[in-house]
Amino acid sequence: MNTNPDYLFITIKLLGALGLLIYGMKVMSEALQKMAGSQLRHILGKMTTNRFTGMLTGVLVTSAVQSSSATTVMTVSFVNAGLLTLAQAVSVIMGANIGTTLTAWIMSLGYQVDLTSVVFPAFFFGMVLIYRRRHRYAGDFLFGIAFMFLSLVMLSSAGKEMDLEHNQSVVAFFSSFPTDSYLTIISFLLIGTVITGIVQSSAAVMALTILLCSTGVLPIHLGIALVMGENIGTTMTANLAALGASTQARRAAFAHLVFNVFGVVWVLLVFFPFVDMVCWMTGYDAETANDSSRLPVVLAMFHTCFNLANTLLLIGLIPQIVRLCERVIKSKAPQEEEVVRLKYIHAGLIETPEIALLQAQKETAHFALRIHRMFGMVRQLLEERDEKSFDTIFERIEKYENISDRMELEIASYLESVGKAHLSDETKMKVRSMMRQVSEIESIGDACYNIARHLNRRHSTGEHFTDAQTENLKAMMGLADDSLCQLERVLNERKEELDISRTMEIEKSLNDLRNHLREQNVEDVNAHRYTYSVGSVYCDVVNECERLGDYVVNTVEARLGKEEK
Repeated sequence: MNTNPDYLFITIKLLGALGLLIYGMKVMSEALQKMAGSQLRHILGKMTTNRFTGMLTGVLVTSAVQSSSATTVMTVSFVNAGLLTLAQAVSVIMGANIGTTLTAWIMSLGYQVDLTSVVFPAFFFGMVLIYRRRHRYAGDFLFGIAFMFLSLVMLSSAGKEMDLEHNQSVVAFFSSFPTDSYLTIISFLLIGTVITGIVQSSAAVMALTILLCSTGVLPIHLGIALVMGENIGTTMTANLAALGASTQARRAAFAHLVFNVFGVVWVLLVFFPFVDMVCWMTGYDAETANDSSRLPVVLAMFHTCFNLANTLLLIGLIPQIVRLCERVIKSKAPQEEEVVRLKYIHAGLIETPEIALLQAQKETAHFALRIHRMFGMVRQLLEERDEKSFDTIFERIEKYENISDRMELEIASYLESVGKAHLSDETKMKVRSMMRQVSEIESIGDACYNIARHLNRRHSTGEHFTDAQTENLKAMMGLADDSLCQLERVLNERKEELDISRTMEIEKSLNDLRNHLREQNVEDVNAHRYTYSVGSVYCDVVNECERLGDYVVNTVEARLGKEEK
């Protein structure tokens, strides 16, 4: 490379502009996701009733957030959380590939129009909005747009300053590659794939491609080969994010790769006629190559035609794509799945606080389900008389107690990592609320284990409850079980639709029955209907069941965002 100081400065300016472009798109994308908040996930969850609405959803969301990687990782997260099926995810991913073509059009506009007049007002109004806390995400969005447009202005300026079209060594280098050779096309395709995989930004590589083509040194066929490589390279983001995720999430990420690889393969088979068609649509003559200023538009048009045609070809084959993904990525063995403590949370999938909290809420509901299963074992323990079976059930309860401790720590650690991000006051409250929910659910697990320990203490003495005591404990545990059922319903419902009146009724019934049974116990011990030691264990179990109900109420109140008393 020429070591002329001017070239060195221009190269640094070019790299800085690319960094600014990536940062600007990241800021803009995150700001839009924060502004959309829960509406974004509701759109993805509800507008995917069939493959066409799913595709349209992918187009709209990606056009809004200006990042197919963000939409795809979001989609993989929703599959992981059980909100989308694999088939729905594939249709959204197809739409995301169409939506991301808007980025190329914006970049091509940057080479056709002077965007300086837009940049500085965007910075000014963005700063004003950031200082008005209510609208700071809109300010971040404007800042992102300003950075992105400024980077395009800088790239265009750097391209002109480099004057590559008059640099004979650069022109000779690119001219040495025969554009009519498939070997050359595939080589540049692989280069585009590798660079995009490393940079993790197809937008940056697209900007470089447009820059090289607009200066006239990179022939259009080679530029288009780089664009095709970018389509494959951009799938790496979702596949890397899904490495530690569930089987369905990894299949969704793999489907993204399958979609783009298939598109590249069939376009390669008709490469030159396809490129000629795109050139004809944009009015560019590839033979004479005398108007390099048209090349950014040609690249944007190719990117759009490629993804549109690929989607039209494959949208009817979604069931076949799903089957292929299921065949390549096998389900884990049932015993292997059981070892996994967390079902929905995977640290690699944190994309925005909104999605992270969705994952954590689903995991919290799953945590409550596990504790409910644990309580079911405690109820079995009450009536179990066989020595061996009793010990087996008690060991399982002990195992569940250890698992619940670990689950609490892992969910809390995840929420703690989310809390380190730049959050709105509302999101901070959600994090605090969920921390409390997790803590209270773990306390329910402790209550279950305490009941089991009391029953084990009674079992070790060889004494048994009377029939009346057993029936009373069954009634008490039945109410506690009803309370846990209501808790699961509350944790799985949307906050706006919550009705906790039934939970409070059960809690009152538990209190009333506890008070009645304690008074009755004093009378029965005095009447010598059973020993004091049996009565003591009996009362401990009754009290622990009532305490379990208190923890349920605390969890429900935390879910509603009520402050701890």
